[in-house]
Amino acid sequence: MVKFSKQFESQLIPEWKEAFLDYCQLKKELNNFHLLNNINNTPNKHQNGFSAHKYLISSLRKYSLFGHHHRDHGPIQVHRKFATSAGKGDMYETELLEQFDDADADADAAKEFFACLDQQLNKVNRFYEMKEREFVESGDSLIKQMNILLELKSAFKQQQQSKGGSSQYSKEDQSISCTFPCEEDSVRSRAQQEDMQGNCTDDLEKNGMSFSDFPQFDEAEKSMEREDGKLRTLSGRTVSFQGKNVKINIPLTTPSRAISAISYLLKEDLITQSSRNYGPEGGKIHLNKTKLHHAEKMIKGGFIELYKGLEYLKVYRNLNMLAFMKILKKYDKVTEKQILPIYLKVVETSYFNSSDKVMKLADEIEELFVKNFAQDDRTKAMKYLRPSQRKESYTVTFFIGLLTGCLLALFAGYVIMAHITGLYRRQPNSVYMETVHPIFSMFSLIFLHFFLYGCNIFAWRKTRINYSFIFELGPTKELKFRDVFLICTMAMTAVVGVMFLHLTMLTKGYSYAQAQAIAGLLLLVFLLILFCPFNIIYRSSRYHFLCVVRNIVFSPLYKVVMLDFFMADQLCSQVPMLRNLEYVACYYITGSYKAQDYGYCMRTKHYRDLAYAVSFLPYYWRAMQCARRWFDEGKTSHLVNLGKYVSAMLAAGAKVAYEKDGGVGYLCLLVIISSAATVYQLYWDFVKDWGLLHMNSYNPWLRNELILRQKFIYYFSMGLNVILRLAWLQTVLHSSFEKVDYRVTTLFLAALEVLRRGIWNFYRLENEHLNNAGKFRAVKTVPLPFHEVDEEE
Repeated sequence: MVKFSKQFESQLIPEWKEAFLDYCQLKKELNNFHLLNNINNTPNKHQNGFSAHKYLISSLRKYSLFGHHHRDHGPIQVHRKFATSAGKGDMYETELLEQFDDADADADAAKEFFACLDQQLNKVNRFYEMKEREFVESGDSLIKQMNILLELKSAFKQQQQSKGGSSQYSKEDQSISCTFPCEEDSVRSRAQQEDMQGNCTDDLEKNGMSFSDFPQFDEAEKSMEREDGKLRTLSGRTVSFQGKNVKINIPLTTPSRAISAISYLLKEDLITQSSRNYGPEGGKIHLNKTKLHHAEKMIKGGFIELYKGLEYLKVYRNLNMLAFMKILKKYDKVTEKQILPIYLKVVETSYFNSSDKVMKLADEIEELFVKNFAQDDRTKAMKYLRPSQRKESYTVTFFIGLLTGCLLALFAGYVIMAHITGLYRRQPNSVYMETVHPIFSMFSLIFLHFFLYGCNIFAWRKTRINYSFIFELGPTKELKFRDVFLICTMAMTAVVGVMFLHLTMLTKGYSYAQAQAIAGLLLLVFLLILFCPFNIIYRSSRYHFLCVVRNIVFSPLYKVVMLDFFMADQLCSQVPMLRNLEYVACYYITGSYKAQDYGYCMRTKHYRDLAYAVSFLPYYWRAMQCARRWFDEGKTSHLVNLGKYVSAMLAAGAKVAYEKDGGVGYLCLLVIISSAATVYQLYWDFVKDWGLLHMNSYNPWLRNELILRQKFIYYFSMGLNVILRLAWLQTVLHSSFEKVDYRVTTLFLAALEVLRRGIWNFYRLENEHLNNAGKFRAVKTVPLPFHEVDEEE
């Protein structure tokens, strides 16, 4: 039977862990009390006589001098101190009314236990009230947004009906002509002053509420003050509609919106002071159907996230209530006193259990969502509000084992045949190593990286890191670690099987052109599966992956989210794979495989120049993402991070130049640039991405909060990261294994870089999770499209 503490730990919301009842601490206090009772209850005649005497005295105290029975308050009495202001919640304090056995020791232990219990109850009430107020305000704001959207949609339909009611009309006609007042401030300055949503901490400060009594809230309060609550977007417009000034705020998430906003910004900078004075009515803008659709989509996302937060708050209430009941039951069992009915009554009447605002708000959101976003279909609405998790099948595990066995058998056969034929030995001219090995190397690096991602998912789940929330993955787009392992084993079994078939065909005397076509066909099949539009082989995940790749390629024009720059970082470790892909594409597209002219691409100037671009591209994309994040958020740390990727670009260029020229000058340049880039990257890895190297931490050179219990794992990972970061020295030393082709050594070093990235992935998300947990963020903050402003503004 699983202990309640483990069940409680597995069911609580990870980001709110510090706000839950500290069951382990209370259990520890209770164990100390139990141990003290065992020591004090040692059989002794003197103690037995004293206990009997004390029991007689306590029994006589229950009666007054006139023989009447005193009013029995029980062993304890809980005092409730009402809040002095609207912002401060009620406080509870327990008083011991009855002396315990061995008064000093038992009374002190009981006082410590109930003081800790009162503190936990007050903490739960305060946090619940804070989150409830935050969600209620978000709900009110969303309802206002919904009303504005309905008014605009109604006006839009009326305008279309007044034009003749035709169902076919041009895009220019799909708009409402509105006016906006032209202010003296530029679009850039206005955008920097817009708030995404009301910050909960600011509201608490207005009401005089503070968490200084609870240390676990101090860091959250400071970090929430530093929250990027100002959205630097250039798409804001103030629309005058039916006597209301409404600011339309659509984030720059697509290239078209980003380009139009930047062009508007340039136009605003070039315009003269006199041309900005339009008159009392201002300038004309058009609110078309597309903008209304985007606004509706944003409001819908806000309702979904708010409902998710309300469900989390229900879980928070139920789990805490159950934890209070369990710990009080344990206390009664240890002390043999009837504390449970007394204190549990106080808990049941406390704020977090008696308030019904969350239930009412959840019901109201359900009604609004069903009516406005699901065409009065409740079942359809619940698919959005309460998406069902995909069940894990044992069939997947079976096929993972089966395919793993097939993979090992085929790989063993391939290695034996390659050893007999001597394909991987050093040879002056090896057609196989020039043409087939790049394909095998490319797929090996890709699926090794994917396998490590599956290991990361497994580790994140075991350590309760909420990677789904951090990556903003939907239930249909999220791959479980078993799915990742199944894809890896299936793909690598196919790859090794084709390579084994290719080698068999060569030994049996087939023409080299026929054998080469098999390897090219393998690459074509994988590309067809990746771009297949049919609902087979994880279509939603493939589509989401392609969208992320699109966002990376056009990174300056798309809004950067966590998954985008996380994926771009993965590509920075896959430069050798991209170089192999470049060669394979050239080899098959130019038809060189038919003439077995594997040196054609190497002799082509355009191919050699493209090698520089391929080495630069991952770092360039990542640098552009840093520039876009600085533009959106205004934090200088993104510019510092951009410098890291610029140094990596210079190091990659120096490496390619040295490989082509081999001169002493390029060697010195490579050593200087790569050394500086390595130091830069190591500092950023440990301090920024991993959040380590804190000199004043409780844990030497680590964070104050660690997810892994074994500290030596962090030190080992840091040392291993330093070693793997220095893998570029192989380019200088030209080290290789004896009698083995240098391409095998290159593949081995590339695999080590992929391994380093897999280790980095775990610690990167661990640091991100701890930051989210420190701010108690469990749901996304969705920007809202409409912002009503006063005429004074």
